[in-house]
Amino acid sequence: MLDLKYVVNNIEEVREKLSHRGAEAALEPIVELSIKRRELIGKVEELRRQQNEANQKIQKIVKEEGPKSEAMIKIRGEMKEISQQVKDMEPVLKEVEASIAEAMLVIPNLCGKNTPLGKSEDDNVLIRTVGEPKEFDFEPKWHDEIGSALDIMDLDRASKLSGARFAVLKGAGARLERALIQFMLDLQTEKHGYTEMMVPLLVNAETMQGTGQLPKFKEDAFLTTSLGRDMYLIPTAEVPVTNLYSGEVIKGKELPIRMCAYTPCFRSEAGSHGQDVRGYLRQHQFNKVELIHICKAEDSYKELETLTANAEKVLQLLELPYRVISLCTGDIGFSAAMTYDLEVWLPGQQRYREISSCSNCEDFQARRMKMRFKEEGMKKPALPHTLNGSGLAAGRAIVAILENYQQEDGSVIIPKVLRPYMGGIEKIG
Repeated sequence: MLDLKYVVNNIEEVREKLSHRGAEAALEPIVELSIKRRELIGKVEELRRQQNEANQKIQKIVKEEGPKSEAMIKIRGEMKEISQQVKDMEPVLKEVEASIAEAMLVIPNLCGKNTPLGKSEDDNVLIRTVGEPKEFDFEPKWHDEIGSALDIMDLDRASKLSGARFAVLKGAGARLERALIQFMLDLQTEKHGYTEMMVPLLVNAETMQGTGQLPKFKEDAFLTTSLGRDMYLIPTAEVPVTNLYSGEVIKGKELPIRMCAYTPCFRSEAGSHGQDVRGYLRQHQFNKVELIHICKAEDSYKELETLTANAEKVLQLLELPYRVISLCTGDIGFSAAMTYDLEVWLPGQQRYREISSCSNCEDFQARRMKMRFKEEGMKKPALPHTLNGSGLAAGRAIVAILENYQQEDGSVIIPKVLRPYMGGIEKIG
């Protein structure tokens, strides 16, 4: 959430920055409500000034004319009228302030100065390309054809269980995803120093709001109702892991905090019908290892580079060709100030596809969830910056392995780094 005071005092600057995201319209209710709030506060303050003046007059009247004089009766009547006006205005002011708070929750973050300007994904900027796409002596297939032929992926039976965009992995396919998850966790905890977390998959609305999923993206969430309360299936481990410190004041010496977590993730993908939904690409349920950083403001862009490099290392060790893209203002996520996307090469599809997004949210999420930090000598707590990134999406990593390591005879070579996690198996099929 943005700082209301900053927004009100810098309306034109904020409006321009939001226009780069195509979100300037979200600001208009704030402008109107802030004017109304200012007017109400002015009226309440004037009435309270009149109350103070009346109190001073009362003391003088009591002293000079007595407590039952006509002047005393008159001024008491005036005070009663003023008190009623204040009483009538206070709930109106409270309602306006609640409306402002609600409106602030749907305004996206402002983009950082290094985020490229643009209107759509066509304006994203290529930062670097790592590895060369393999040249095949045969026509490479899509992952779902390969998985079905090897009998390690079953989309039809998954559909029978749960409907479209769910999958069943079996045998070596199930083991491959488990191996990927374990490999990613070991890399991030043992080599990069992350603390592994195991968190709830069901969270309350306040937790979803803290990281920006609510109220803006309510239609994309899976809502469950049990025992008389609403709970949401998490769309990413970013939600529960970042919120672990909501409402807390962190000791400055503890920063930066770096955590990772494996979780299943659940997304309705309400607006994506017909887009990239073939096979195992865009599922309603998928597995992911998430990376979370909490740090001081002055360190957050250095932390973004570190987080991105740690996610890239997974692709490098898997020996998969990929590229790094800086998302433009028109394509960046709601809570992010700057985002790098990692896109892995898929030869069956002859294109790069996103496999990780690494974002710096600056203080946007910390303000929403009332997270603070305080160092010795600081007069008052400050807002930390929060960052998150996939390290990686396990399902899309399987897609990339099946397509990049496919052989002409239909088999798939296991990447060397995964073989110890696969019991020494070198090939499927």
